[in-house]
Amino acid sequence: MKWIDKMQRKFGRYAIPNLMNYIIGLNVIGFVLYMLNPIFLAFINWDMDLILRGQIWRLVSFLLMPPSTNLFSLLLFCLVYSMIGNTLERIWGSFRMNLYLFTGILGHILAGILIYFIADFNVQLSTVYLNSSLFFALAATFPDAQFYLYFVIPIKAKWMAILSGAMYVFEMIQGSWSTRILIVLSLINFVIFFFGTRDLNRIRPKEIKRRQEFKRQIRPNTQTKHKCAICGRTEKDGDDLEFRYCSKCEGAYEYCQDHLYTHKHVTTKHSYEKQ
Repeated sequence: MKWIDKMQRKFGRYAIPNLMNYIIGLNVIGFVLYMLNPIFLAFINWDMDLILRGQIWRLVSFLLMPPSTNLFSLLLFCLVYSMIGNTLERIWGSFRMNLYLFTGILGHILAGILIYFIADFNVQLSTVYLNSSLFFALAATFPDAQFYLYFVIPIKAKWMAILSGAMYVFEMIQGSWSTRILIVLSLINFVIFFFGTRDLNRIRPKEIKRRQEFKRQIRPNTQTKHKCAICGRTEKDGDDLEFRYCSKCEGAYEYCQDHLYTHKHVTTKHSYEKQ
């Protein structure tokens, strides 16, 4: 995407390395606050009523909401998503990783604002969809990456992503407009990534036909001009090979120099004569 390249040249020096690890750190802080006293979460959750009254930190403090209140699940989450974040950052670079995550966070904020003004209620925002968008990005980049479901069942990332995507589609079909807005805007970073980093021109009929014609033109010519009727060798088996047609054989029988004078002549009566 050219506009990303332009932004990277201009703002790349401001990128935050290992940004996903910082977000994971915020989740850990939120978990610690919950363990100290669950009421602390009431001061960091998304609440547009309180945001409009001046508590503007709630625009981003939802990032502290822990993905799970179970310690084992939290540790597993930290390990998996730290690995995913570091892997994608090595491939994309810090700037593109920052852009991807910040776009997802902005999508969450826009979803919370729109739902509040359209449906007149506060949605509970967390990093669940942001984490999902990160996993979708990994599956799109490394579709054959393998995970172990329940530490036992091997399954490729693309199938896990397809299953998760199908579940989100089902939620959108069965849910309200608020649910649809939340899912679409929270995953907008992946939508932009998926369609923006792929050459959609390649699936157009004219482009498909052009590629097929090009392949036919560059396809190597495997046909041969000469072939020995005895040993099957062709001119491609050696530059020093010579081939001749036998005038005594009935039919177009061609022989190499090794069999031109030693073969049995072919006649219409299927009788063979030693030359």
